[in-house]
Amino acid sequence: MSDKVVTRFAPSPTGYLHIGGARTALFNWLYAKHTGGTMLLRIEDTDRERSNEAATAAILDGLSWLGLSWDGEPVSQFERAPRHREVAEELVRKGKAYYCYATPAELEAMREAARAKGLPPRYDGRWRDRDPSEAPAGVKGAIRIKAPTEGETIVHDRVQGEVRFPNKDLDDFIILRSDGNPTYMHAVVVDDHDMGVTHIIRGDDHLTNAARQTVIYNAMGWNVPSMSHIPLIHGADGAKLSKRHGALGVEAYRAMGYLPEALLNYLARLGWSHGDDEIMSIKDMISWFDIGDVNKGAARFDFAKLEAINGAHMRRMSDAELFDIFITTLPYLEGGPAIAARLNDSTKAQLLAALPGLKERAKTLVELVDGAAFLFATRPLPIDDKAALLLTDDARKILRSAHEALNGLASDWTAASAEAAIREVAAAGSHKLGAVAQPLRAALTGKSTSPGVFDVLAVLGREESLARISDQID
Repeated sequence: MSDKVVTRFAPSPTGYLHIGGARTALFNWLYAKHTGGTMLLRIEDTDRERSNEAATAAILDGLSWLGLSWDGEPVSQFERAPRHREVAEELVRKGKAYYCYATPAELEAMREAARAKGLPPRYDGRWRDRDPSEAPAGVKGAIRIKAPTEGETIVHDRVQGEVRFPNKDLDDFIILRSDGNPTYMHAVVVDDHDMGVTHIIRGDDHLTNAARQTVIYNAMGWNVPSMSHIPLIHGADGAKLSKRHGALGVEAYRAMGYLPEALLNYLARLGWSHGDDEIMSIKDMISWFDIGDVNKGAARFDFAKLEAINGAHMRRMSDAELFDIFITTLPYLEGGPAIAARLNDSTKAQLLAALPGLKERAKTLVELVDGAAFLFATRPLPIDDKAALLLTDDARKILRSAHEALNGLASDWTAASAEAAIREVAAAGSHKLGAVAQPLRAALTGKSTSPGVFDVLAVLGREESLARISDQID
């Protein structure tokens, strides 16, 4: 048997790739990359009523956007149903499973009896040792596993530690329904075995499933994969993660302007850490990650922390890298399509030149859209409320002096020459520099905040800058 690590991500296509699923995919991917192994993708689409192709496409798109590539073609669990039936029938032949013909009324009576005693509902094993010849004519039975009735089933979990389950609590659960369809519990085991999965990494809400699945592995004489059940993500208030906490599809995070690498960095640190390192590259995460270092306790989702990490990644990126991802993401960002429609060689050059100042103030690509809007605005500029407060009558008089000084810069139009000219205006009028720079910023950008005003002048160029100032003084 090969020692190569094989992990798998196995989402159900009943909705988008939510943030918890993205972290599970990330941990599987990181562990595979860290060990030189592979990560497989299986779409668990056996619930035909809830599964749909649009959700499958959204999951694949979300993984691709995050850069979490999988090896080989995605596997459909539904298409493997004949194999699931084959294994269930093999277990019957081996005496490890049996056909059960209990009627719905009988099963309900068992549940009622258990409830009356304050016990969890459990099948009473009435068909476990009966002779197959007693089967009612013309009735299709379900197949149940013969679970051990004494001792314990032990799950050796790399995150949770050694977890023991009393076998008396497992009961003879169904692995193949009477209509011939496999249960999730059974299909997962058969698929993981056939796909050669060596390490199962999933949410700790599956921990109780691990005991039942171990029973199936043992019944077939198959090796049980290494198990790692990672803690769920909770909201900042400790409650179960909901949409108000951040339980959104990853496509929503793209629309909110988060970088894939920053989102992965943040998700990796939900339950795992590497010393005091907070900002990590993909290369760092692959190098440092080990599933055994994941914490047991539930992690708390914090939008402010995600935003801070995203801003740090934006500032760490080269201007060229950030420019490329910004342009690529524009169609998904609020206000982005309007900017995309105005892109040409000239405006692209302006945007690239403005990025050093813009990215210092922006924590998301949406904020970058807002910050860059002045580059693509048409005259006369819309002036926001805060900027309008800066354009008083006295301020407009100062702007006239600024316009005159800047107009004198015929050939040498740079941030440095513009700054020198504006400082002279301030000194000549006995003004503080801010008294000139603030209304100048409002006239040039329509906003009260922007990159450095001298950088704005340089990026907009002489003609556009003078025209925008003129609009506010004429």
